Amino acid sequence: MSGSYDLKRSGEQYMFNLKAGNGQIILTGERYAAKAGALGGIESVRKNSSSDERYLRKTAKDGSPFFTLSAANGEVLGHSEMYSSTAARDNGIESCKTNGPTATVKDNT
Repeated sequence: MSGSYDLKRSGEQYMFNLKAGNGQIILTGERYAAKAGALGGIESVRKNSSSDERYLRKTAKDGSPFFTLSAANGEVLGHSEMYSSTAARDNGIESCKTNGPTATVKDNT
């Protein structure tokens, strides 16, 4: 089963989640004022998700590892969930690299 982008409304804004084939959220996109902006964000994730240098591996204040994905211009496209270990975070990045470029869009707006 392949991954998907779950495009939806959040209040007055639009957002998306990149999900793995098992339905788990890999990446939560930024919020956009217009649907076209969210679709552009998805396209940017498709372009940038396969490049390891686009990922910033971080640690939250509570010690939980997570990552962000940025575009070539440094703009953050999305962030991951909090993981229990750096190995789990790194598996999340690999899943994002695998699913991001080819995932289909499920428009739930």
